[in-house]
Amino acid sequence: MTNSTTRLYSYYFFIPAAVAYVLFFIAPTFLSFFFSLTVWTLSDWSFTGLDNFRIFLTEPSLNIGFRNSLVYASATCGLKVVFGFLLAAFLCTDLKTKGFLRAIIYFPNILSTIAVGIMFSSLMHPSRGLINATLAAAGIRGPDWLGDPRMALFSVILVDVWKGVGIAMTIFIAGIQAIPTHYYEAIMIDGGSAFHKLRYITFPLSRSSMNSVIMLAFIGGIRSFDLIWVMTKGGPGFTSDLIASIIYKQLQGGFYGISTAGNVVLFFIVSLLAVPMYRFLTRVEVDL
Repeated sequence: MTNSTTRLYSYYFFIPAAVAYVLFFIAPTFLSFFFSLTVWTLSDWSFTGLDNFRIFLTEPSLNIGFRNSLVYASATCGLKVVFGFLLAAFLCTDLKTKGFLRAIIYFPNILSTIAVGIMFSSLMHPSRGLINATLAAAGIRGPDWLGDPRMALFSVILVDVWKGVGIAMTIFIAGIQAIPTHYYEAIMIDGGSAFHKLRYITFPLSRSSMNSVIMLAFIGGIRSFDLIWVMTKGGPGFTSDLIASIIYKQLQGGFYGISTAGNVVLFFIVSLLAVPMYRFLTRVEVDL
């Protein structure tokens, strides 16, 4: 068998993955761009140009949704980075129960987001919820976590962080364990404390892991929908609406073309935010 034949034969193994990628990613992406320019149903469509985009971009609650999406993405991203790094640094020590604690912290990540949303909606009920009942036993009057316009978005952010900090911790643990041990040995010889090891070795040498967590958490926050919909449905009023929940409301109303246009807008928003962020983070990593 010649080298060219061997090389051609090896390419055959990529065909199933390539077909699946085209069918389930490339084709739907281009179809979304096309149908965003139409009024369509499951059986018919008509071309309308950019009307769907004009209608979606003039949606009264879109400004609220865009602002909330940025707040949601920034807050969940920041908290996951901070708590994920601190937990990873703690659980990379010689603690005997670190394996068990890692599993406990990671466990919420494997739960269904819908189930988590339903569970915390019950726990955060203002009169019958376990959280407020516990606060009441301590003499503290608990807030209306999901019914107060000032608290609703913040409450969902806390639940999102509780559920997702485990994957951030896992990524950080992988990065910390890849750091050569002789760096720590050197700083210990120089009389460095545990804080010095964290500040001057673990933190800067975990930059690649941190960049991965930032990108995944921020993009996930901008695109988030399921948790906010289960817990608040964008309410009370429109105070906790995200871009994705606004798109879903258009879909519920039967405005399929407008909702498709909204998805295209969300795609461009994510791209416009994520690409510069990725370039900035990688440039900072190289400079370090």
